[in-house]
Amino acid sequence: MGVFNKKNKVEIDLQTISTLISHGAVLDGNVKAPAFVRVDGEINGDVVVDEGLILGENGVIKGEVKTKEMVVYGVVTGNINVQSLQIKSTGKINGDIKTSVLAVETGAVYNGKLLMDTPV
Repeated sequence: MGVFNKKNKVEIDLQTISTLISHGAVLDGNVKAPAFVRVDGEINGDVVVDEGLILGENGVIKGEVKTKEMVVYGVVTGNINVQSLQIKSTGKINGDIKTSVLAVETGAVYNGKLLMDTPV
């Protein structure tokens, strides 16, 4: 179930953030979190988040990403496996995407393969 097709569901941008990697922070290693995560810094490693991930405009992830919902304002270099994905106008993705729901704003950059599944 994605945030894009439910009017009564709270948008991922409005969810309570349980983990924040702030601007200027650099994390070398994998990240695993149970709820919603916002990344405004840099992660050099794989990211697994049970609920959702917001990658801010200054955020950078160099590694694989797996989560339910994701909004990309920043840069991802690596493959993404999500149920629903929004790539905002400032977002850049270099890697393959596997998703059920995809929304791409004008100006966003995406280089890679796309595999769309039937929404759950």
